[in-house]
Amino acid sequence: MAFINENYLKLPGSYLFAEIARRVTSFKDENPTADIIRLGIGDVTQPLPAACIQAMHTAVDELAKQETFRGYGPEQGYDFLIEKIIETNYTKRGITIGKDEIFVSDGSKSDCGNIQEIFGTNNIVAITDPVYPVYLDTNIMAGRTGILTENGTFEKVTYMPCTAENNFTPELPKNRVDMIYLCCPNNPTGTTLSREALTEWVNYARKNESIILFDAAYAAYITEEDVPRSIYEIEGAKEVAIEFRSFSKTAGFTGTRCGYTVIPKTVTGRSQDGSKHDFNKLWNRRHTTKFNGTAYIIQRGAEAVYSVEGQAQIKETINYYMANAKIIREGLQAAGIQAFGGVNAPYIWLKTPNNMPSWDFFDKLLHEVNIVGTPGAGFGPSGEGYFRLTSFGNKENTKRAIERIKTKLKF
Repeated sequence: MAFINENYLKLPGSYLFAEIARRVTSFKDENPTADIIRLGIGDVTQPLPAACIQAMHTAVDELAKQETFRGYGPEQGYDFLIEKIIETNYTKRGITIGKDEIFVSDGSKSDCGNIQEIFGTNNIVAITDPVYPVYLDTNIMAGRTGILTENGTFEKVTYMPCTAENNFTPELPKNRVDMIYLCCPNNPTGTTLSREALTEWVNYARKNESIILFDAAYAAYITEEDVPRSIYEIEGAKEVAIEFRSFSKTAGFTGTRCGYTVIPKTVTGRSQDGSKHDFNKLWNRRHTTKFNGTAYIIQRGAEAVYSVEGQAQIKETINYYMANAKIIREGLQAAGIQAFGGVNAPYIWLKTPNNMPSWDFFDKLLHEVNIVGTPGAGFGPSGEGYFRLTSFGNKENTKRAIERIKTKLKF
């Protein structure tokens, strides 16, 4: 008889966004004429930048000719893309990253989920609360978290509450931890860590030989100067941090899939005998074993993001989404709803009125004003009483949604 991985049985219910989809489908079946506005899942709505489209068309034409056809590419990514990544996102910020320290992939969600495979299962995991579900769920699947307790937390996980009371800034753990997940700008709260706060985390990791798993998928949305665009702007971070980046929200690649992970060779962990090993080598072994590389056509499209035209086009799109964020944030505040985020990130994190449970607020929004958002409880215990809206819709729908909330939602 084949036995299952029983860690999967510890996962609480369905994946958050699958449950949202189920509820919306059920409502739509019962109300087929309802005009539903979706401000829930963080999927983009604006077209790919013209520079990327042109580059991908050219790449398709190359594959149609014998002399320019390409089959398998390097699993770690083509140099033409890696060199542009380094030049634009690191060298220009005074950060030195080697070409063999970048791994191109099919998106940062995959990498954030898969990275735990190169860590021992006895490591203590620390996550902010609320948190992007992938960080926690993949560690549950690996057997690193223990059992789910009655208060909704896993016994072996260190939770770092991030609420309005502490300005959504996680405190350093009182106990020693090994793997620290940080997302900045944060999904779901839309808030950030200052340079000073991030420096404290790097110093903690260096002192405790911990590793920071730094999700910078929304770095392109940062507007404030005191917020680092990369963790490697912090002294010592190249000793203790792995950084994840994505083209999904930066350039609309949610459907075309491309991202990359940065693992400096100076980031090390220990084996049971105490000897040190660099995570770069371990990830390279995992990456080349389980992944055949991101499609050539897609990588050419990603390369075009870094052209003069591409940079101007993604800036225009990001400004479009951030204008939506301002509409949502200011509209909620005008309606008397406390709102956070939306300044350095495309997410607005609101406090549910009258301490309403977040799934109840989800149902209320859906049924009364036909708007889909994301319940904070789906992101962890400290997300209860909060709710996430995204600015990735089109401007017209965003305005209509906020007008409905201001004029039709009753409390």
